[in-house]
Amino acid sequence: MTLDKLETRKDVAQSVLESGIDHVGRIIGIITGAVSDVTSELGGWATDVFELRDAARRAQADHGSSEADPER
Repeated sequence: MTLDKLETRKDVAQSVLESGIDHVGRIIGIITGAVSDVTSELGGWATDVFELRDAARRAQADHGSSEADPER
């Protein structure tokens, strides 16, 4: 095998490897972004649940205090 063929094969292998690494990096970035988005949505949902629970407790407390005070 001549030096030119060997160098050409090395260059092709290097290009294939660099391309593969670049694509894997992009895929990892997509997955990382998706996981971050899902985590944010779950956090928002949990906040909604806490707010609804607190509102229900306040409503129940208001309802309980209005039964004790007929003027309310």
